[in-house]
Amino acid sequence: MTIQPVSKSEYLTANREWLTSLHGTDSTVTITLDLNLFTEGVHYECGHDCEPYGRVLSGVPVGLVSESKLYGPYDPEATCGRQVLRGFVFTEAPFAPGQTRVPAALLWHGSVKASLIPGGIDVSQLVWHPRAAQVRFA
Repeated sequence: MTIQPVSKSEYLTANREWLTSLHGTDSTVTITLDLNLFTEGVHYECGHDCEPYGRVLSGVPVGLVSESKLYGPYDPEATCGRQVLRGFVFTEAPFAPGQTRVPAALLWHGSVKASLIPGGIDVSQLVWHPRAAQVRFA
């Protein structure tokens, strides 16, 4: 009897129609998302059928939670640090069931279409901050 390991590979192709140019895509930084702060169906999707993995959507705007140093969805009404837009999740970030910390790539400067951001973003509520994302909205 021989034992043959079985492996499976999956490739995610991010929907990046929210980008208007490739500027900034070559200098993303690694961040950690706090999945407890995100909303299913708006910021992330769970696995379907027999596929257990979920994924945080590409283009989700994020801010840095001051206390935990983890990233959550940008919220102009927040007081924990997420009221400052730090950037956007660049590529879809997969996660396993029960996982609450998700590594992701942050697009912190570039050009995006505000109307195509997952969950939406009201650019009139953005305020200048020295650590805010350097983004041009189209």
